Amino acid sequence: MTARHQSASTRVGAVGTGYQGARHARVLTEIPEAHVVGFVEPHDANAAEIEAKHQLKRFDSVSALACEIECAVVATPTTKHFEVARELMEAGVDVMVEKPITATVEEAQQLIEIAAKHGRIIQVGHVERYHPAIAAVADLVRDSRYVELERLGVFSGRSLDIDVLLDLLIHDLNLVLSLLQQKVVEVRAVGVPVVTGKVDMTKVWLDLENGAVATLTASRVSRDPSRKQRFFGTDFYVFVDTHKREVKGSRLVREDGASKLKPFELTIESKEPLRAENEAFLQCVRDRSQPIVSGQDGLDAVALADRVRAAIEASEKRFRA
Repeated sequence: MTARHQSASTRVGAVGTGYQGARHARVLTEIPEAHVVGFVEPHDANAAEIEAKHQLKRFDSVSALACEIECAVVATPTTKHFEVARELMEAGVDVMVEKPITATVEEAQQLIEIAAKHGRIIQVGHVERYHPAIAAVADLVRDSRYVELERLGVFSGRSLDIDVLLDLLIHDLNLVLSLLQQKVVEVRAVGVPVVTGKVDMTKVWLDLENGAVATLTASRVSRDPSRKQRFFGTDFYVFVDTHKREVKGSRLVREDGASKLKPFELTIESKEPLRAENEAFLQCVRDRSQPIVSGQDGLDAVALADRVRAAIEASEKRFRA
């Protein structure tokens, strides 16, 4: 083990302290095992707020921060993920990159190769994988035959450098791939640009190799936020609301010689998902283990988003024909 990983508390930094980056900064300062060395932020107003709230040092460059830390959270705009994560890993720093890992498959593949070359940890910030409600049902829903995922957000003016596929839908693409562990054999989709000039809402149908089907709805122009997942199997139904942290379900059982649907509820841990995600990242840094959401997982989600985008474009051509 190198000197970089011998300290009792892990020296961590943050690059980007906008909306999501500020949340990471707050969570990191609450984790006893983390020594938050400082942050990089190009916007003075954002930086001043972080300095005032958390008494953290502002560094003037990624390279200056990299000299002082073991690992970093990258929460810049998506279009900057690649260059920032590359600079950090080439300087010997492990990284957690907010979702999506990068704007393109090619950039994601390069980051994975850089991580391997330099022996770095790369984790991707698909925070739903660390949500206690999702963790509670992961093993239960593996054999789902039909899945409905709904992710609706109120328009906020954030993440306008990307479309809703990389902004919101990417979470559920990762959930389908990771929870069901099946290849996607066919993609159908429609999408509409509402206020940004990019696709702001979409409906997606995914046919999986084992015959299962997933339908996904994502919108960043809804009146009310919603994050709901429904899983149907041959002998079970599971409903998850990650916004309300609620899990309900029914399972087919034999009682008194008859088949019955027996309802069940699961106890959900109260831990904040973002804290669980950051704690998991720091643990990976300490013991050099593979993250739950790896660079490859991040790449696979972006690749599937590309397929959805192509399906939307094909649908648009048919509509206008």
